[in-house]
Order: sequence, then C-alpha cells, then structure tokens
Amino acid sequence: MKKILFSFILAGIAFSTQAKVTLPHVFGSNMVLQQGKPVVVWGHADPQEKIEVRLKGLTRKTVADQKGAWSVTFTAQKASFDAFTMEVKGDNTILLKNVVVGEVWLCSGQSNMEYTMQLRKGYKQPATGIDLAKEELHQPENPKIRLFLVAKKKGPLGDVETNGWQIAGPNSLGQFSAPGYFFGKTLQQQLNVPVGLISSSWGGSRIEPWTPLEAYQNSGLFKQEMQNGETKIENTVAGEMYEAMIRPLAPFAMKGFIWYQGESNLMFEDARYYAKQKLLIDTWRRVWQDKNMPFYYVQIAPYYYSKRNDKTKHTAEALPWFWEIQTKCMDIKHSGMAVVTDLVDDLSDIHPSYKWEVGRRLALWPLAFDYGLKNTVFSGPQYKSKKIVKDHIILNFKHVGSGLQCKGDQLTWFEIAGQDGKFVPAEAKIDGNQVIVSAASIKSPKQVRFGWNETARPNFFNKEGLPALPFRTE
Repeated sequence: MKKILFSFILAGIAFSTQAKVTLPHVFGSNMVLQQGKPVVVWGHADPQEKIEVRLKGLTRKTVADQKGAWSVTFTAQKASFDAFTMEVKGDNTILLKNVVVGEVWLCSGQSNMEYTMQLRKGYKQPATGIDLAKEELHQPENPKIRLFLVAKKKGPLGDVETNGWQIAGPNSLGQFSAPGYFFGKTLQQQLNVPVGLISSSWGGSRIEPWTPLEAYQNSGLFKQEMQNGETKIENTVAGEMYEAMIRPLAPFAMKGFIWYQGESNLMFEDARYYAKQKLLIDTWRRVWQDKNMPFYYVQIAPYYYSKRNDKTKHTAEALPWFWEIQTKCMDIKHSGMAVVTDLVDDLSDIHPSYKWEVGRRLALWPLAFDYGLKNTVFSGPQYKSKKIVKDHIILNFKHVGSGLQCKGDQLTWFEIAGQDGKFVPAEAKIDGNQVIVSAASIKSPKQVRFGWNETARPNFFNKEGLPALPFRTE
C-alpha cells in the first residue's frame, strides 16, 4: 500500500511540474501564414514529449529534444481566404483559430515607420487632400488584412511582447504603423490574397540596435572596434532591439521586409551607413534562411537638419549627401527605395504626413519584382548618364515610365557647374526622355546636380507621379 501511494504522489509531482507545450507569440489565432514557402512551426515542451501539429488536413509529428525544443515543417501552402484551425498537441492542446494563408511582411525602422494610423501628439494633419489614415479608422473590420504589433523592448528576451494577431479594423489600427498598413492594403487590393503585417519599430532608433552584435563582431569593417567585449558602435548598443524585437520572430515564414529609418544616423553624418544597412539586410536574410528575401526602404524626407543642435553641425548639403548613400543601397540585390521628396508640408517637421502614399510607393516594388506585375512603374526617374554638348549638358534617366513631366511652369532644383565646381541655378528643360541643362553664366559646363539641398522639394517626376531621385553627376 505504501509503495502504491508513493508512486501516486510521485506521479502527482511530475504532473504538476510538467511544462506545457508552448508556441512563440508570433503564432496565434487570426494569423496569416506565408504562401509559397515551407511553414516552420516550433515551440517548447518537456524533454522527449511527443508533439503533433495539424494544419489544413496535414499532420506532422516530432519529439522535443533534451532541452524541450521542437519544430516541424509543412510543405508550402497556397493563399486562400478560407480560414482554418491549426492544432498543436502534446500533453496539452493549443488551438489557433481563424488562420489564413497569404502574404506576410515585416515593417521596421524608426519613428516614420512607427508613425501610427491615429495621430499622436506632435503629428500634423496633412495640408492638402483627405486624411486617408483618419478615414481608414472609421471603416469596418477587414479580415483580409491581419496585424501583429511588437511592443518596444530591449535586450535578450525569450520572445517578443505583443497582444497577438488582430483583424485590421477600428480597434486594432490606431496604434499600428501607417506606412506599413497602407503598404499591406495596396498589396491586398492588387493581389487579392490575405495579407499579414508585422510591425516592429522604435522612434529615434539608429540602425545599429536592429542588427545583432555578433554581426558587427564578425564583420571585417567593424570587428576591430568591437574587440575586448565592446558592445557599442558610435556610442550605441548594437543588437539590443534586434534581440528583443526581431530575432524571436524567426524563422516564421515571411515574404520580405520594409524599412523606414536613417534620420538618427544622418544626425551624426554616418559615412558607414551603406555598410551598416547591408550588414542588417544580410543578417536578417541569413536568420530567415533566404538570401533573396526582398528588402524595400524609404529615402528619408526633406527636413531642416541644419537648424538642429546636434553634436555634428550640419550644412544644407548633409541630407542630399545621405540621400546619395541611400541610393547606393539599391546596389544590394533584391532591394529598392521609395522617394518622398514631394510629401512634405513643413520642413521643420521630421514626421511628414501622407503615409498612405509612402506605403503605396513601397508596395510598387514587390508588385513589380516579386508578384509578377511586370508593367508596374515602381520608381521615379533616376540619373543614368550625361553628355556635354557645347554650353549645355544632356541628362539621360532610367525609370522614366510613360514619360518625364514637370509639375509646374519650369523644372526646379537643377544646378550646373563649370571647371571650378561652383554650382549655379540652371535652366532645365524636358526633351523626350532627356533633360537639357544650361546656365547663361556657364560656357563650359562639367557637372550637374539635382535636389542637392535639405529643403529641395523638386517638381520633376515621371508621368506615373513618382518623383525623381536627387543626384549629382560627378
């Protein structure tokens, strides 16, 4: 009798201390699973606990390892609005309801990506047109779009903090990324599949905290300054937001990333920003085990950086210098950049409105390159080459779309220089798909630059309404 009672007590102790099967927070009811990619499901349980996962009539079984970790992989699924329940079963059962398959994107960066659908203190109403974000907040729930908002945390956490996946609607949209949402809405309308958006951003953040520390430690460019236990790059802790807000999301299957960041790195005129953005992209792609995962980003907007009291005193040319670095970042494979020089009402406002148009322009890139809409014009005119003919310079462009256009009486923000390199305002005229630039005072021109000032909001576009990229020809 004593032996039987002892066994019962031991069994009771074992049961009471047994770990439940758990999933990362990125898995939940209302979620969107990425179509066309293997679906990895992972979690934690007791060591050697038997796990069974069921998804759309498919079943995968496994056993947790000695540390309790487990994972299973399902074959790629097709997009569908037909919702289903996903079941994860061990000694307990988890039911994830109202799950769909479609397109999933991660939206990250600093305050202009965090910029919420509901206007916060400091945000301004757009000066012209209808506030489409405000209009959206009054629309009924839209189960075709699902939202996952990551809370702002730093440091090595086991999982992201979140309220989970929510249907897009008045109760969930207010605190969600406006550019992220309108990016997703554009995709949803064009592709007619469910769209899932994961927003993980932090206002004022630099790029370094979004990249793991070990990436800097192993980089040929940065590892020398990361010796002896150093964790900071230019006095900013590397990886602290990545560890809490990005790493726990992997390897949840996603299509790609959108990124709106750079203002905080410009503030100390970061000459290594290209290398840092490439390091971030390479690392994120490696963590998600997809070297071709698309990465689309926003070129930061015109703003009075020269009027700031930063440690580095800026000239009016610091911003176009940084724009040039961001343009170079398009050399990184499977990346692209949305230009927003025309979406600024007030040059003293670092958070310009019209985020619906920012999101739409970002969405043009994957529509053209990742979803097969080949006729999509995804970029404004970008400088390609020049030809000097006597007293004028002829400029050639790519991404002219259905033609070049001037939104005004004459083109603005073109400058020209001779041998001495001193730029003067130029007269610029569109001639077919070329622009002819000259100035009466420059008889032997050598160089042209365009939009080369922090206040530049030029009127040079293609006929699809996308603004030209600032540039200099030298």
